[in-house]
Amino acid sequence: MSRDPAPWRVAAVQMNSTVDRERNLGIAEFLARRAADAGATLVAFPEHFSSIRSEGKPAPHPEKLDGPLVAWTRNLAAELGCWILAGSFAERVPGSRRLRNTSLLFAPTGETVATYRKMHLFDARIRGQAALQESKTVAPGDRPVVVKTPLGRLGFAICYDLRFPELFRHLALDGAQVVFVPSAFTDYTGRHHWMPLLRARAIENQCWIVAPAQVGSHDATRASHGHSAIVDPWGNVVALLEAGEGVVSAEIDIEHLRRIRSDLPCLDHVRPELLGRKRSAARPPD
Repeated sequence: MSRDPAPWRVAAVQMNSTVDRERNLGIAEFLARRAADAGATLVAFPEHFSSIRSEGKPAPHPEKLDGPLVAWTRNLAAELGCWILAGSFAERVPGSRRLRNTSLLFAPTGETVATYRKMHLFDARIRGQAALQESKTVAPGDRPVVVKTPLGRLGFAICYDLRFPELFRHLALDGAQVVFVPSAFTDYTGRHHWMPLLRARAIENQCWIVAPAQVGSHDATRASHGHSAIVDPWGNVVALLEAGEGVVSAEIDIEHLRRIRSDLPCLDHVRPELLGRKRSAARPPD
């Protein structure tokens, strides 16, 4: 059995982003510095942290993976000497009118170590609420992502992905121990579903869930639920920021996860063929 990494502190940043990119990045930097000064090893920003579009409008400031936002985040990670999750931004796709909703993980060196593109797009018409159709401007990603790091094996999802347990099961079977869910969950659906879904994904897959969120009104057409949370592999909400911009943090203990998976070995009893996986495919040992 490999040695577990020492416990480390994660910080989930909660923001009320707008179309004003300069303002948003100023707040993101301020909160990241505060988190790093308080001992965070990894700082996670929410979905659309750099700018958030009004419903029906094109995404502001789309750019490629070598654009200024990526450089800004890389430089911040290197300066602070900590891991940074760029929750998501609008990635320009060469030759396409649609964008990707893309999340990037940066190492303390500034190196990009993981790229995840949101797989499930939020198209919904809830009676009495604004209709949202993300697929008009965004193309879906096509694969789950798990990356092995000195902090453990990290998996990624974005917002609406949270409603699809099969994605999280694939992440768990690929070895994920901590799954990040940067989000801009709508205020209405969030009040009913956000916390039950976070806890369910943690319990089902016996993993840590880190969910930095957007909060409050972004403009006249869009508002987010907030409630940035960190949930342990037993389903306990160990840190929560309900409202307002700020930072919530908690210690990630991989040994705690390993004990839970050993005592209640649910993942060893998964039928991978029900997910279209080979039955002989072994889950990486904890």
